[in-house]
Amino acid sequence: MPILYPTQGALNEVFNSRHPLTRLTPTQSQPKPIFSAWSAVEDAKSKAGALSEKAQAELKHASATAQAKAGHIELYSGKYYAACTFGGLIACGLTHTAVTPLDLVKCRRQVDPKMYKGNFQAWGMIGRAEGFRGIMTGWGPTFFGYCAQGAFKYGGYEYFKKFYSDLAGEENAYKYKTSLYLTASASAEFIADIALCPFEAVKVRMQTTIPPFATGTFNGLGIITEKEGLAGLYKGLYPLWGRQIPYTMMKFASFETIVEMIYGYMPKKKSDYGRGVQTAVSFAGGYAAGILCAIVSHPADVMVSKLNANRQPGEAFGAAMGRIYKDIGFGGLWNGLIIRIFMIGTLTSLQWGIYDSFKIFMGLPTTGGAAPPPKQTANL
Repeated sequence: MPILYPTQGALNEVFNSRHPLTRLTPTQSQPKPIFSAWSAVEDAKSKAGALSEKAQAELKHASATAQAKAGHIELYSGKYYAACTFGGLIACGLTHTAVTPLDLVKCRRQVDPKMYKGNFQAWGMIGRAEGFRGIMTGWGPTFFGYCAQGAFKYGGYEYFKKFYSDLAGEENAYKYKTSLYLTASASAEFIADIALCPFEAVKVRMQTTIPPFATGTFNGLGIITEKEGLAGLYKGLYPLWGRQIPYTMMKFASFETIVEMIYGYMPKKKSDYGRGVQTAVSFAGGYAAGILCAIVSHPADVMVSKLNANRQPGEAFGAAMGRIYKDIGFGGLWNGLIIRIFMIGTLTSLQWGIYDSFKIFMGLPTTGGAAPPPKQTANL
């Protein structure tokens, strides 16, 4: 292949003095390279490549160590479900906590649309008044609540998917796989929301009261139970189910379907691709699924915020829903949709990326992708 660019030596030979008295002898030090910025860029690329290779080697070593300590993890065994539960815990806990500033503004604008004119204005006002701590209001109950919810949601989904597949049989499980995804995710989310609800109640109240009604997660739990009993922690459970169950059904079913479609367009089978490609597919599928999730569950999300902030003591659930809807109307159910689409799309893609990366780290297959059809029995 012809050389398109001259070498450093050729550049020095051409542009440096050719006079015999000024020409460098072989023993003399070489002049400063021409176009040193170009050399610096190439050097930086070389160092970055070396660091990347070193990081990959360290990751492989850590993965091998973790797998050796855990021992062989058989699919659908107790160890398998435990690994999926822990993967869901870190995926949901870390991501929801990271987007607390988005959630803070969303909740405040849902409860009082006139409080801020826009999201950036809101962050600016909160930051000037309360600093970074104010922007992160509610991070504690968010972290604890979504760690618990993520553990039950992802671990439960893996369990119920296998459970319902066995009940349906191999052929029906493949034929009605979308219904299977919907049923398994709804079952898992039903349980996960019971774990989430108390922390969600504290989070919403902390984010929608100025100054926050509590100084921290457990202080907030104590204040609510002292005034309203345990029922106060669960008064938003029905709308939380109404928000989270459709959201999770869409999240898992659309993710599985989208990932299967992506692999269907790719030239190789899923198992032929490495860690990087599979994680990228999970991230892309997660973002697309997150957009659909946000739209489907947004009206219920608004109602959860309103109920936790404005429901009167002793007020019946139906009466509270009717009163709130009368105040805000149909349009009010869509307050904060744009920011929630961005938040949920980012959340969902990161969650699937983290969850499937953890599964790869533990030597387990990633979620989604085309399952082989059941073997057909020949007609005799």
